[in-house]
Amino acid sequence: MTLLDYMASHVLAFVVVAVLLGLVVGSFLNVVIHRLPKMMERDWQKQAREILHPDEPAAEQPVYNLVLPHSHCPHCQTEIKPWQNLPLISYALLRGRCGSCRERISARYPSVELLTAVLSGVVAWQFGFGWAAGAMLLLTWALISLSLIDADTQLLPDSIVLPMLWLGLMVNSVGLFTDIHSALWGAVFGYLSLWSVYWLFKLVTGKEGMGYGDFKLLAMLGAWGGWQVLPLTILLSSLVGAVLGIIILKSRGDSNATPLPFGPYLAIAGWIAIIWGEWITGTYLRFAGF
Repeated sequence: MTLLDYMASHVLAFVVVAVLLGLVVGSFLNVVIHRLPKMMERDWQKQAREILHPDEPAAEQPVYNLVLPHSHCPHCQTEIKPWQNLPLISYALLRGRCGSCRERISARYPSVELLTAVLSGVVAWQFGFGWAAGAMLLLTWALISLSLIDADTQLLPDSIVLPMLWLGLMVNSVGLFTDIHSALWGAVFGYLSLWSVYWLFKLVTGKEGMGYGDFKLLAMLGAWGGWQVLPLTILLSSLVGAVLGIIILKSRGDSNATPLPFGPYLAIAGWIAIIWGEWITGTYLRFAGF
């Protein structure tokens, strides 16, 4: 019996493998979350220089991508050795400090690794071994990256959102989560619903209530779960966003006019709706007596 056959017949084994894989992927997601916005900013600056100063020779820029330069301590710039970069384990052994300068390392890094591992395990348990679980793992990892990037910078990179939108349509072309017609109209209605709210709010108040990245993110979720997940996604994200938004603003002492990212709430609600949306909706209808 091969390892794949064993995981297919033993769900717990698949969950363990998914958790371990999630730890490794979570370590990489930390790099994506930190570096991708900086890569986008460098690209914008390069394009601006080319437009504003087309005759000026471009200055040589050091390589900066998701691979290079190698991970290093943000305080002493010492390159992190492989044994110091083991998910969760290295942080625990080093007691949350740099191995060279002993400065404290943010607890966010192991938190992202742990979150990715836990959610990967949940996906493996819910779907079991198969293509649906593999696709849902990719979506889960993408949503973690998008949520934290948006929380940090209020950006939802097209380099993640758009490929995942097309991937959602592709996997549903074979009916992995829903049929292709539901997926197509899920993408269309997902975009148009928030686009309509955006323009209605702008016409009434003269202000922008959300960014275009939120439209594309909801379109992406619609492409994965179909139009059926959109009402629950919008409802859950609005409720959670309103409650947590007030808490965050009050804890910071900010005014109610302070902009907050909406992407994390859409991502959380969409993930829940795709996995448990049918059960949640059915439970609510039974409870309401329908």
